[in-house]
Amino acid sequence: MTGQHFELTARDPGGKARAGLLRTPHGCVETPVFMPVATLGSVKALSQEDLRDLGVRAILANSYHLYLRPGCPEIAAAGGLHRYMGFDGMILTDSGGFQVMSLADLREVDDHGVSFRSHIDGSAHRLTPASVIEVQAALRSDCWTTLDVCPAYPCSREEALAALTRTMSWTDQSVPAVRRCREVCESLFFPILQGSTYPELRRRAAEHLGGVPHEGVAIGGLSVGEPKELTWSTLEATASLLPEGKPRYVMGIGTPEDVWEAAGCGVDMMDCVFPTRVARNGQVFTRAGRYNIGNASSRGNFSPVDPDCPCFVCRKYTRAYLRHLFNSRELVVYRLLTYHNLHFMAWVMGEIRRSIAAGRFEEAKKAFLSSPPFPPRGGE
Repeated sequence: MTGQHFELTARDPGGKARAGLLRTPHGCVETPVFMPVATLGSVKALSQEDLRDLGVRAILANSYHLYLRPGCPEIAAAGGLHRYMGFDGMILTDSGGFQVMSLADLREVDDHGVSFRSHIDGSAHRLTPASVIEVQAALRSDCWTTLDVCPAYPCSREEALAALTRTMSWTDQSVPAVRRCREVCESLFFPILQGSTYPELRRRAAEHLGGVPHEGVAIGGLSVGEPKELTWSTLEATASLLPEGKPRYVMGIGTPEDVWEAAGCGVDMMDCVFPTRVARNGQVFTRAGRYNIGNASSRGNFSPVDPDCPCFVCRKYTRAYLRHLFNSRELVVYRLLTYHNLHFMAWVMGEIRRSIAAGRFEEAKKAFLSSPPFPPRGGE
């Protein structure tokens, strides 16, 4: 993609948080941005009309899953993923490297790619650094990522170095395919940066990306089981190594608390299944913390999920009714709770952007994290 695609519009004077505009083939996206996950071309339980009403202008889809089903030929015949799913905002596609690597009993890895068997029907497939780019080009997504090796936590330095070395090699192998595919599909290139929690490996990865033509950087290898303190120290150190004028995308971060922390590290883009997944398990976000709608405390409670929330779910439905739907496994409840949680996330990201623009990010972050209380993940 030619031209200036990322513009910083504000910086927090007391820290590293920043706000900006990311220009893509499908419109501008204000950053920091949280991208709901549409793994299979759908944000679970929501329609594209719901996403529009929520103001969602950027989502993540997974090229590995879409490659397997319904397959690239069908999506390409529709004119690309945007037309296929009826979404007109930005789509970033994850390369599927994480999913392939998780198929421990179904795949073989070598220096030039991964051979694996589909988790759907057992059919044999092979992905290479080049073919992963070609898949994303067939999907016509706005942002492409690279095939990578994401080591588990904890891992030794030797294991992390081996994963990083292969990831860097695969990134180099993908560059010719990016150039070739851009002749027919305009897109932004986000190589994935690995290195686990080892600062010197993260630095080596950042230095390597300096020699790779790219429009943004995807920071991988975090939120894989490491302590939160290590997540933030690694993310802050990594972000400080990256170019100021390019967007930074951290993969797999998306609790209400964590998006504040990530923004404070100087990150511009985030994604996670957390808000939508926990909604389907009955957990709702509110300005007074989060709780489970199915609990007995919601019985006979005719107040909204969040009295301070203006979303249609809180304006129309009570906790008692939503508890009844959830405990009865009525399908509509998954839409209602998911919609509310993403509305809450949109409000949080708006607060983050507004606080950066006003030069009060650290103050706003401290206020959010200290009051109201947000219990530990999975807590009440």
